[in-house]
Amino acid sequence: MHEVSVMSGVVESVLKELEKHDVLRVEEVVLTLGELTFLGEEQLQFAYEIITRDTLLNGSKLVIEPEETELLCLSCGYQGKADKLGEEYHMSMPSLVCPKCRGKVKVLKGQSCRVTSMKVVQE
Repeated sequence: MHEVSVMSGVVESVLKELEKHDVLRVEEVVLTLGELTFLGEEQLQFAYEIITRDTLLNGSKLVIEPEETELLCLSCGYQGKADKLGEEYHMSMPSLVCPKCRGKVKVLKGQSCRVTSMKVVQE
């Protein structure tokens, strides 16, 4: 499970940051998750529960905020959401070509996997 190794890194980073502060407990961790990471939310939630046992994060809630793919076309200048491929099936994925001119694009959003905020209780 790729999600376990990703979540291990996230939890390790959060715990390292928490060492710098007088925190009694953590109530919530907010994770922005881009659709281009192809990470499963359920698997991340499960990994979080297991990995945070016996840590300052034990019992905290993991909130996952999805981040849609946003593109910038290098040909026509289009900036916006990507078209979806396979929407008629169980899982769709963003198309990485310009929806207007089919040109090459730069990905502006959708690749994130980062903690954006935490709710903590301090002394």
